Amino acid sequence: MAYTALYRKFRPLTFDDMVGQEYNTKTLKNQIISGRVGHAYLFSGVRGTGKTSTAKIMARAINCLNPQNGNPCNECEICKEILDGSLTDIVEMDAASNNSVDDIRIIREEVNFLPTKAKYRVYIIDEVHMLSSGAFNALLKTLEEPPEHVKFILATTEPQKLPTTILSRCQRFDYKKISNSDIVKRLNIICKESNINITEEALNLIAILSEGAMRDAISILERCSQEETEQIEISKVKNLVGLPSTDIISKLTDAIFEHDKIEALNQTQKVIDDGKDLYNFVWEIIKYIKDVLLFKATGKVDLYSEEEKDRIKEISEKASKDKILNIIYLFSDLERDIKWSTQKTIMLQTGIIKACSKENNNGIEDLEKRINELEEKISSGNFNSNLSTTDNSRNSVSKENSKPIQKNDDEKKENDSRINPNGETLGAWQRVIDYLKRSGKIRLFTCLANTKAKQVGDMIIEVYFLNGLTAFNKTILEDSINKNDLNQALVKILGKEMHVKYIDAKGASSSAFKESETKENENSTPAGYNPMGDLGIDINIFD
Repeated sequence: MAYTALYRKFRPLTFDDMVGQEYNTKTLKNQIISGRVGHAYLFSGVRGTGKTSTAKIMARAINCLNPQNGNPCNECEICKEILDGSLTDIVEMDAASNNSVDDIRIIREEVNFLPTKAKYRVYIIDEVHMLSSGAFNALLKTLEEPPEHVKFILATTEPQKLPTTILSRCQRFDYKKISNSDIVKRLNIICKESNINITEEALNLIAILSEGAMRDAISILERCSQEETEQIEISKVKNLVGLPSTDIISKLTDAIFEHDKIEALNQTQKVIDDGKDLYNFVWEIIKYIKDVLLFKATGKVDLYSEEEKDRIKEISEKASKDKILNIIYLFSDLERDIKWSTQKTIMLQTGIIKACSKENNNGIEDLEKRINELEEKISSGNFNSNLSTTDNSRNSVSKENSKPIQKNDDEKKENDSRINPNGETLGAWQRVIDYLKRSGKIRLFTCLANTKAKQVGDMIIEVYFLNGLTAFNKTILEDSINKNDLNQALVKILGKEMHVKYIDAKGASSSAFKESETKENENSTPAGYNPMGDLGIDINIFD
């Protein structure tokens, strides 16, 4: 008799046998019991969570001659023929290899024929997202209004690739990842029926490695069961799937937190020499460091012996939570890089050296230390006495603290000293620039620091760039945020909004501005300066 893989041998035969998808199976059973079965279903979710198994069960349940509370009896003639694959009314199609328009046209022709034995002709299309766009279009009308004797069950791991026209025609059921506890329960049942002797720790590890996929968990268990050992230990599982031992991971993690590059690289080389998968190796490092962080936060960690827990406790005391998080992020990036790299060994060794670097890890700790020291000084009242400052610097601090009061007085004077709109040099312009500096608008302050200004009329200010209006300056001045900041400064100092005209005044005599600061000038520009003359000045107006 041909050998049958464990995941096929223990495939669920009823809705009640399904693991971890109770909500979906309960809804489907109620539909079957009430006789309100839809014409098209879409089962979506990650691999190995029961989509195809549910489709097979449903195909039997709606055709069963003796249904039992929504479940197929699996004993009647129809159920037996569906189980052994001899009933032609149940059609299973893999869309990955049958994805053309012609394949769908065959289905469109077949649906017009009545089923031979069963009540319904059921089409189970697996990996339906692999159909071509033409095939989807050919399926649309049939999927929307199939004959009464036809049911469609679609299954996919990537529902986002399906056209919305297909999604809208189906009842959608999402299959979630199966919890580790449910996987372990199911594996225990399989082990008892198959006479497989395995430790609870090994089962827990298999559940973790399966990442919520029951089929993957059963496949790993099957590989382990083929080893000639009395009992399957956790070490055997790790060897079979290519995971390094916990001892190596523990020593490597300890070396990273001790900044011992030599020891870390030695442990890494052992894994490389053993031919372990480096992507899985990095995954194991992340998982172990995560457990160190979990132990540091909660004092608890699972899946480890007492000796290993003591080792984790010792490692956790060598680093802060922030440092551990920083290492996890670093290895997460390394895991992504290794996955797509053709030089995995080099990437791994470089990443290990980076993780051991003090510069990479100490930044947050140093900041934390400095903050804690400052908090201690403040709470003890010795903050000022411990500062390494001179009397002059303390006086300067007190002067700075008194600036807001002086600044308010200056601003009142500035608001009272409105200039007349006669074209005179705007003496308040310097106070506008100073206000920008005090307000922290450094880029705008730097751009306008060496400029002069005149007020022309009641609402216009001309700003002269004596060193030229460069493209960089234009970029700063055209920024909407900077324009708003300058407008606020003008309102603060001059008491009203103004239109600003920027003029490239490179080559003009700066003495003209000094003279016009002391006497009124009849012209709206500095003496001896013609902005529209031979200088070829570009004028930009911003408001």
